[in-house]
Parts: sequence; structure tokens; C-alpha cells
Amino acid sequence: MENKVPEKAELGSIVAGVDGSPSAHAAALWAAEEAERRGCSLHLVHATDTDRRMLYTDADTIQDVREAGRDLLIELAEAVGAEHPGLTVTRELSRQEPVAALRAAAGGRGTVVVGNRGLGGFAALMLGSVGLGVAARAQGPVIVVRGDADRPHHASVTAAVHDAEDLDWLLLAAAEAEARKAVLRLVSVWNVFTHVGEVATMLDDLDGMAQKRVQALKDLADRVRETCPELVVAHHVEPGTSTPGILIQASEHTDLIVMGRGGRPLGVGPALGRVAHALIHHAHCPVQIVPHSTAHAEPTGGEST
Repeated sequence: MENKVPEKAELGSIVAGVDGSPSAHAAALWAAEEAERRGCSLHLVHATDTDRRMLYTDADTIQDVREAGRDLLIELAEAVGAEHPGLTVTRELSRQEPVAALRAAAGGRGTVVVGNRGLGGFAALMLGSVGLGVAARAQGPVIVVRGDADRPHHASVTAAVHDAEDLDWLLLAAAEAEARKAVLRLVSVWNVFTHVGEVATMLDDLDGMAQKRVQALKDLADRVRETCPELVVAHHVEPGTSTPGILIQASEHTDLIVMGRGGRPLGVGPALGRVAHALIHHAHCPVQIVPHSTAHAEPTGGEST
């Protein structure tokens, strides 16, 4: 591993998806708190999908859809402003479909925040194609807001890690913890049954294999401490047979759980694995999915209101 101290990650701007559902409303308010922590503005996006609808819908209906979307954005911006009077809130009414609209608004550096249920557009997040598309294809981080709004704060951010390759996105989790003045907890699940069926002699040294995992996690924690010397970093290897189950349980005692997202196989299709799916469906706190590497494209597209 290189001795060079990695640079700190910078938290980007906040883009919140809006569809009129209670879940999206709650997510926008959560996003407003996140924007205040980061010292940035909040950008609200509503996607009407009218570019596609124009092919089969009359002009009056398209106009009604756009006016309803504009009213929705104004109403939510006012609600956010009432609770966060010092926060700058911008609005965007996009003609694109929701996945494309959010990706364009966030670019390569912004963080997309969405609720876990919706009415349409962003509906049934992570249970349908829109949510999966956002989490699997966004260039930057995506946060799915889950859990009760009034759940107690635990002053911790939990990162689900595996090995040294996780360092790039883990530094963003460290930045999240610093913004919250919270502890960063690294959790690595070690499932011995994943080795069954490999080289038989390896099973004679399970203790040695476990110690290697512990040392690898310690090394990863040390790398984070080098970059963020004032951040408290805890690390723990959790033995078990269900990685999703262990991480869902861990989400009960943290304010945000973060995990990395690899590249798409052969460059096509969603890249979310079963662990990410399980967290997005069942975690007790917001879940952040971070690409292993992010582009630095500028936000484009959409219509500001």
C-alpha cells in the first residue's frame, strides 16, 4: 500500500428528488439539514417526463402537468424555508424522466437525496426502476432516506467495508462523519462459509484468515486516520453468515450507513448487489451508496424555476 497520505474527500452539493409524496417531503427536509451541515444550498428537482409524454399526450395535459410540478416545488421550498430560514433553496422543473433528471442535476459531484417511497416519478424508490436507476447509475453519491424522522441521534456514521479498495469512497464517509462531529465506525462482515468449496487446505487456517481480515481493516482505519487525524475511527470485524442481516442490525445504532458501489458488469445494467438492496429496503437509518470513483462533470439540463 502506498505511504502517501490520501487527500480528504469534499462533500458536494445536495439535490433532492420531489414527487409530492410524504416520503419525498421528509427526504427534502432531511436533505435541508444535510445541506446546512455541508454549508451548501439545497436544489429541489421535480421531473415531469414531458419530453416523452409529448408523444402521446395533448398540449393542455402537458401544461397541467408542468403547472402542478411548479406548484409542488414552490410549496415544498416554502416548507423547507420555514424550518431552515437561513438555507438557500433552488428549484428545477425538468422535462426529463426522473433518473436522467436527477443525474443531470447532480452531475459528478452532487449528492442525490430521495425518499424510499413515492407517488410516481420517484415512486416506490428502490422497489422499481426509477430508484434502482438513480442508485445504480448516478455518478455521485445517492442517499435514500429511511427510518423515523424522530429517531434518536447516535453521533456515528457506519461504513460497510471489505478491503483496501474501499478507501476512495470511505474517505467520503469520513467527511460525512466530520460534518456531523460523529464517530466513523468501519464494519466488515467475515463469513467463513464463503470460503467453503475453495482450496481445502485453506480451511485449516481459518483463524489465520480471520486475523488477516482484522489486520486489513485496521490498516484501512489507519489510512483514514492519517487523512482525518481529528476524526475518531472505530473498526470491527463481525463474524456471521448474513452480511445484510448484520448491517441492517448495525443501522439501528447509527445516523447514516454508507457502502460503496462498484462498476457495472461489462459496463451495462445496474450495479447494486443484494447487500445494497437489503439495506435500501430494510435499514433503520438513511443509506448512502457511493460509486468507487466519481467523475467531475458539471450539472446540466433541466429548467430552473
